[in-house]
Amino acid sequence: MTIEELKTQAREASERIDQLRNFLKVDERRLEMENIEKEMSAPDFWDKKEKAREIMAELSKCKNIVAPFNEMRAAVEDFAALAELIMESDDEEMLPEADAEWKKISVKLERMELLSFLSERFDSNNAYFSIHAGAGGTESCDWAGMLSRMYRRWFERRGYQCSTIDSQAGDEAGLKSVTMLVSGDFAYGYLKAEKGVHRLVRISPFDSNSRRHTSFASVDVFPELSDDIDIEIDEKDLRVDTFRSSGAGGQHVNTTDSAIRITHIPSGIIVSCQAERSQHKNRSTAMKMLKAKLFEREEEERRKEADAIRGEKSEMGWGNQIRSYVLHPYQMVKDLRTGVETGNTAAVLDGDIDQFAEAWLRSSRE
Repeated sequence: MTIEELKTQAREASERIDQLRNFLKVDERRLEMENIEKEMSAPDFWDKKEKAREIMAELSKCKNIVAPFNEMRAAVEDFAALAELIMESDDEEMLPEADAEWKKISVKLERMELLSFLSERFDSNNAYFSIHAGAGGTESCDWAGMLSRMYRRWFERRGYQCSTIDSQAGDEAGLKSVTMLVSGDFAYGYLKAEKGVHRLVRISPFDSNSRRHTSFASVDVFPELSDDIDIEIDEKDLRVDTFRSSGAGGQHVNTTDSAIRITHIPSGIIVSCQAERSQHKNRSTAMKMLKAKLFEREEEERRKEADAIRGEKSEMGWGNQIRSYVLHPYQMVKDLRTGVETGNTAAVLDGDIDQFAEAWLRSSRE
C-alpha cells in the first residue's frame, strides 16, 4: 500500500458509509426507535401484550440495523483519522497498520452492504419455510431430510429460531414434507434465495447394487404477515379437514384430531398445522399461513406482469432447479443461478450456505 492508495481507500470508506446510511434508512430507523421508546414508557403499554410484543419486535429490528451501523461508522472515522495522520506526517512505517485496518473494514462494509439489498417490503419479516420431497420415494424423502438438517444448522449459525408447524415423515427414511416458522432479522430476505428445486446426485445407501441416483426436493418460502395486511378469504372457498398429529404421542398428545389441513379451493393451496395440542390454535396458524401464501401468490403475479411489460424473463419460479449437490463421481455443490460452487460438500450439508445466499442477493440487486 502507498500513501496515495491509502487516501483513495479512506475516501471510498467514507462514501460507502454515506451510501449505507441512505440505503438502510438509518436516520428514519433512529427516529422510529425514539418514538417506540416513548410509547413504551406509557403505563398501559403492556396492557395489550400481543401488540406490545409486535412493537418490541419492531424496536429490535431497528436496533439491529442502527447499532451495527454506528459501530461501522466509528470504525470508518477511526480509519480516516489514521489515514490523515499518516498523510500529514508522511510516515510510511504506519502503512502496514493502515492496510490491516482497511482489510477488516472492507469485510465489515461488504457484510453490512448485504443488508442494503434486503430492502423489499417483507424482507425483514419472519418466514414460513417448507421442504417437499420430489418423486422418487425413499431417495427423495431422505434428501428432503438431509436438506432439513442443513437448513436447521444454518438457522443455528445465524441465530434464527425455528419451530416446526407441520411434518410428514417418509415411509422408510427422511421426510415427505416439513413446514417451519423461522424467526429472526431478515429471515425472509435471506431465505427467499433458497426457493426452488434442489438436486442431489450420489451413490444411494438404499440401493443394494450401489448405483448412482438423482433425487429432487423443492423449497418454498413466504413471509409471515402482520394482521394489518388485508387478505379477504371467503369461508365458502375453504375445505377444512382434521386429523391426528403425527409423532410419538404421549399423555393427551396425538389422542385427538387436533391437526388441521385447510384447502383453498379456488387456488388449490393447501396448508397444514399440527404444532399445537389445541385445534383452535392450529387452525389460527394455518389461516395465517394461507393468507401469507395467497398474498405471496398475488405479489408473484404482479412481478410477472411487470417483467412481461419490461420484456424480462422472471428468474425465480416454482419448479426451477436452482442448485446441484453432487457427491459422486466427484464432490461439488453449484448454484445454477450465480455460478458459485464449492468442493466442500460436507461443510455445505452442515449448514455453510452463506456464500450461495449472499451471491444470489448481490446478483438479484444487479
